Amino acid sequence: MKFGSIKNLVNGTFAESADGSWITVSNPATHQTIVGRVPAMSKTDLDAVFTAAEAGAKVWRATGLLQRGQVLLAAATAIRLRSAELVDIIVGEMGKTRAEATGEVTKTAEFFEYYGGMARLPFGEYLADARPGTFTSQLREPVGVTLLITPWNDPLLTPARKLAPALLAGNAAVLKPATATPLIALTLAQILDAAGLPAGVLGTVTGQGAEIGDRLVSYPAIKAVSFTGSTAVGTALRKKLAGRNIRVQTEMGGKNAVVVLNDADLKLAIPAIVAGAFAQAGQRCTATSRLIVQHDIEADLVEGIRLAMEALRIGAGDQPGVDLGPVISVDAQYSIEKLVAGALDQGATTLATTSASDGLANGGSFVDATFLRVTDQCSIWHEEVFGPVLSMLVVETPEDAIAAVNDSTYGLSSAIFTRDLERAFQFVDAVDTGQVSVNQPTTGWDIHHPFGGFNDSGSPFKEQGLIALSFYSRTKTAAIRTH
Repeated sequence: MKFGSIKNLVNGTFAESADGSWITVSNPATHQTIVGRVPAMSKTDLDAVFTAAEAGAKVWRATGLLQRGQVLLAAATAIRLRSAELVDIIVGEMGKTRAEATGEVTKTAEFFEYYGGMARLPFGEYLADARPGTFTSQLREPVGVTLLITPWNDPLLTPARKLAPALLAGNAAVLKPATATPLIALTLAQILDAAGLPAGVLGTVTGQGAEIGDRLVSYPAIKAVSFTGSTAVGTALRKKLAGRNIRVQTEMGGKNAVVVLNDADLKLAIPAIVAGAFAQAGQRCTATSRLIVQHDIEADLVEGIRLAMEALRIGAGDQPGVDLGPVISVDAQYSIEKLVAGALDQGATTLATTSASDGLANGGSFVDATFLRVTDQCSIWHEEVFGPVLSMLVVETPEDAIAAVNDSTYGLSSAIFTRDLERAFQFVDAVDTGQVSVNQPTTGWDIHHPFGGFNDSGSPFKEQGLIALSFYSRTKTAAIRTH
């Protein structure tokens, strides 16, 4: 095994499961290569994690804000120093290209730097009080024990997006990474532990969701749950937690649309669309899945995308020159291929493909990059694919385009390409998505920009930026009469 056995962080030590069982992790580019293993925790293993978290939360709350920030800054430094190792792990267990994994490691360090530096910002406010001799302030306190459930597609970045604000705010965190990609998350736990986190402040849990999922969310100590993953699982989680007075943050699916109006700069739009649709093999919640184009420029846009797709190369993420790695699993591969076949049966036509035959020859989970012309009656126009598939719909007017964007149960990200400033502002105002771009791709932005969607894409609580701290903290108003 390339990365060996990586244990869970439990009360300041690294532990196996009580029964000594393990989960093996394979490389999706071959599925024959085992790259590491993590403990297969059972329900009884979780008790020690949450008992330690309750104690750790008290210690960390009493730790000075500047000291908390220093731990995050030390972690950021270590992440940068270990960048090559971390890139190897991400490529090995998730399959993304080395360039994509390098970007993920860099952003992860930036998350910890950003929130570590935020320790010097005010964490409260002075409030005027009409009562004589009274000093009133608004204070920010940690909520306590937080449960962070993260997905496989950005297995280092998403834990960092949650851990950095949770820890800066003074909470303890229990991190449950995806079973398909746990190695990098447990390595991050090692880095945070070495950076100076007290015992119990961070605990990690690995195991099959069917085995430990219900028990994981049942602990009374949990005061907040942050989940990133599918809409189906996130919705079920919210139902399980309903009535418990627990904060729940969900970042779920997306069916993100790019609109290209007749006046668009196609030299700007085409590479942004291709990157948004096919980077990371389309395995991003913000990936461009729908393309809405005014009919006058359909031919030019299609030809430009077709030529750009000819230059794409699909293969193992550790190979030079590769643009798209594998999808995460055989099940994902079959699901994507089934959705494409269903679209063709429903009247869609194939406009362009990039063959994944070289990768398939090695036994990995590879999928052709596919560009389809569809109608709004095709299932693929509405269902999340989470793979390298772009579906195009042709419309007559900008108003038709906005209606097509909003024809979705999701509401994560959207974009428009136009030279018309008035049309751009109309689009920003009218689309029902949490992220809106003009002459930019639909993919995610910088670490200090609030992130999250509407409708079936998420909850009211945003991630990233200053606003993320509002989820991980509670407000106390204190009035003190001095004389």
